[in-house]
Amino acid sequence: MTDNKKLRIGLIANRSHQDAPNSALVQLLRGAGPALQHLQAEMVIVGRTLDAIIGHGLVENCPLIERFPYGRDGGLMKLVSRVVDSTPELAIDAVIYLIDPVDPSSVFPEAQALKRQCVIHRKPFLATLASAREWLELEAKAAGAEADVTLNSSFVLAQEGIALIAHDAMKQRMLAMAEKHFAVLDRFGYRYATGTTGGLLNQLAQKIKGEEAGKNWVKPYLSGPMGGDAQLAELVLDRKIRRILFLEDPHVARQHEADIQLLERAARTVTDYAQVVSEVDGADRWLSLLTQRITAN
Repeated sequence: MTDNKKLRIGLIANRSHQDAPNSALVQLLRGAGPALQHLQAEMVIVGRTLDAIIGHGLVENCPLIERFPYGRDGGLMKLVSRVVDSTPELAIDAVIYLIDPVDPSSVFPEAQALKRQCVIHRKPFLATLASAREWLELEAKAAGAEADVTLNSSFVLAQEGIALIAHDAMKQRMLAMAEKHFAVLDRFGYRYATGTTGGLLNQLAQKIKGEEAGKNWVKPYLSGPMGGDAQLAELVLDRKIRRILFLEDPHVARQHEADIQLLERAARTVTDYAQVVSEVDGADRWLSLLTQRITAN
């Protein structure tokens, strides 16, 4: 994020995450209201989501608002266009899309395109309550805000699990990122990976920590095509993995696409707990800011 430009954040929530007094949307704006105010973020909000925010009396938690049309009138499609727009005053820097995995609209072409274009254009795509809360917390902290102590427990990394997954074209990027941020990744109590990525990460850990100390640094599961994503999805649902670093190659068709979507769907099922980080630059910044945040505890 640039220091001389206000963040512009797209916001949309599926219907089940909007209406209830304790919905994910309400939890987000109540919990992250101070972070949004500190960042003075400009919110680009799709019609019905903004209606819900107004109905809950939370509109003041959003410093600046641009209303987009209702989804049925193309609001979500317009968000996709703003993700790829190069005009600074129009472009969106990040998207918060609180997805209900059983809502049919979550698999509409525009919903899938929104995530894909965020990855291609290196912008955060935050599809769970947990991911949105943590991202806003880290960005606000980096901008000088006080840490939100209500989130402290999730930053005790010795009690946390993380999954590290990379498509074939992204494995070397994963290794470079893991080496750069090895210190913070080493603080996690549990590390998991699929197939080849796990073996490569354990080789890296042996190089850094020594052959014996590093050989089981990551617990490897099956490769993605053989069901490893499904194995990790179960750990997510059991709340044993909170953070998933999944470096995707959006330009290659994958035969096991359903397995990839299964893992993301698991995270969205436990929206208040789990998150997926898929974009390389955003992941690098996330790990850097995570390092800063844990030193503040």
